[in-house]
Amino acid sequence: MLRRSLVKFFFRKPTAQQRLQTSRSQKQSPKIQVAFQNGSFQVSGLDDWLAHWQEPYYFLITIPWAGFILIATLVYGLINTLFAVAYLLGGNGIANASPGSFWDAFFFSVQTLGAIGYGAMHPITPYAHFLVTLEALTSILFTALVTGLAFARFSLPSVRVMFSDFAVITPYNGVPTLMIRAANQRRNKILEAKLQMYFLRDEISIEGTAIRHIYTLPLLRDHTPSFNLPWTAMHPINEHSPLRGATLESLRQTKAVLLVALTGVDETVAQALHARHTYSVDEILWNQAFVDIFYDSEDGHRYVDFTHFHEVTSTIQSEEASIQ
Repeated sequence: MLRRSLVKFFFRKPTAQQRLQTSRSQKQSPKIQVAFQNGSFQVSGLDDWLAHWQEPYYFLITIPWAGFILIATLVYGLINTLFAVAYLLGGNGIANASPGSFWDAFFFSVQTLGAIGYGAMHPITPYAHFLVTLEALTSILFTALVTGLAFARFSLPSVRVMFSDFAVITPYNGVPTLMIRAANQRRNKILEAKLQMYFLRDEISIEGTAIRHIYTLPLLRDHTPSFNLPWTAMHPINEHSPLRGATLESLRQTKAVLLVALTGVDETVAQALHARHTYSVDEILWNQAFVDIFYDSEDGHRYVDFTHFHEVTSTIQSEEASIQ
């Protein structure tokens, strides 16, 4: 009877009212938002951060190197601490160690885990020998895991694509055109590069449902066989563009975001590369154009001046209220 009650308590299904309250609380406190700086989805809150540990491999692969080394160091110290406590619980099982000394037990664990080889201290009891055997197995597994993760991190292809700080809207061939800049910062080339531009904004359906609509913005040129020079991606705002008739205020009200995604193949390692960047409404400059960064030298060669990569200049003195 008691067992049946415990099963009902721990495994009971939530009622419809409880599910409704949970759904409402999730809607009132959204946890996922689009970051405006790096184009990635960022989660807020401690619970969401801890949720990353449900997939520890991807978490340890994607965090910065400093975080990876810190976690590996903490786990290494935790393993030695746990085994040091276990050695102390077995009494005087370590020769030439001070009785009850935590630090002697800790550094004996370090010698065992690192397969350094014993000096004065060594196990002398069956209990200590059993712990040494268990720690040796732990050492093999820990070393293999850390080495494998480090190798996987090194083998991942990294991309260094610089996007302009701002997107601009300026006339091109008589048509208002949305433009962004991208540049490959590595010496090698990105082959079969393809750049896509997306426009996100909040909309209300006929039924009154709020949705986040994603539009694909067609570009005048969305691919290049070899991406080694700066690339200016251009979207003409014509009668087919979702930006047609948009104003700065309307974009702010709909929480509009411009997302740029670039894919390609690394010339050196022949692996796929991905890069993305987002622009908020305030990072889209109207009636502005990028400063020309190409110039010809006296010896007849063409150079790129990256010092002016992010600079813009005004094209129209009086700003229009909307994109006509």
